[in-house]
Amino acid sequence: MRPLGPTGVDIAPLVLGTMNFGDPTPPDESTAMLARAIDAGITLIDTADVYAGGESERIIGEALAASGRRDDVLLATKVGIPRRAAPPDTWHRREHIVASCDQSLRSLRTDRIDLYQLHRSSMLVPQDETLAALDELVLAGKVRWIGASSFPAWMVMEALGLATQTGVPAFVSEQPPYNLLDRRIENELVPLCERYGLAILPWSPLGGGILAGRYDTVDTVPDGSRAARRPQARKRITEAALGVATALAALARERDLTTSQLALLWAKDQPGVTAPIVGPRTMAQLDDALGILDRELDDDARAACDELVHPGSAVSDFFNTVAWMKAKV
Repeated sequence: MRPLGPTGVDIAPLVLGTMNFGDPTPPDESTAMLARAIDAGITLIDTADVYAGGESERIIGEALAASGRRDDVLLATKVGIPRRAAPPDTWHRREHIVASCDQSLRSLRTDRIDLYQLHRSSMLVPQDETLAALDELVLAGKVRWIGASSFPAWMVMEALGLATQTGVPAFVSEQPPYNLLDRRIENELVPLCERYGLAILPWSPLGGGILAGRYDTVDTVPDGSRAARRPQARKRITEAALGVATALAALARERDLTTSQLALLWAKDQPGVTAPIVGPRTMAQLDDALGILDRELDDDARAACDELVHPGSAVSDFFNTVAWMKAKV
């Protein structure tokens, strides 16, 4: 178990991500996967108000209500991307945040959201306005803690400063993209979170399936894969990334691990990381991930991975869903 930032609560070293719940994973299989994860010791479930048009939250809420296991887990969801067409300067304002929180509470069939995260940063709405809205939700008992996702390090620091100055809630976590293919958070975000005690909950630790050996070439993607369904994911498949995946597969075989298990183990045991988010599409993928809960990354594997992709660098762009990252990979 690892501390969830400064909350005083510990969580398991993996988080169940539910972006696939409802699309493409059907509700019955999603419900079974949720139960399997909790039985295995997973304690934090991550979703978002926009996943599968809200269906992910509804599946989780119904499953936990039916099983009576709501209090066995912490629920994390996200706000900050409109559920429907809306101007960008409305995403982080009070009206959107409060309305979305109330809808998430109804969908999740719960009286509180344990970790409420801003899904993306906004360069249009001042952070003090956004944090004031989140403060309102915390004071109302609807939200316990707040966090960010895919923020630049300077905005995380700004938010921490505003919390100190004004007394609004401070971020307890950041949820960035992080895997062996894109290590850029090691330059600024990881040291910041370590200095101020924030949890790091990385998304896409398997590189969207690249580090699971899902793709053979840049030009062809399997039907039903994430890259086939999402243009941003397809752009992340580069020749260099596929080369890293091939080399990682050899390292994994030496350790009696699958390639995806070694990739996930690497992310789990990197300095500063609290718990990577695994987003399985199938029960088999979930079971594969659960297999490394009690494993630790050996020093030889860590050094070999550093040779594949130098610390702080990238061979694939997992920040291509944010506007603030200007660098190209």
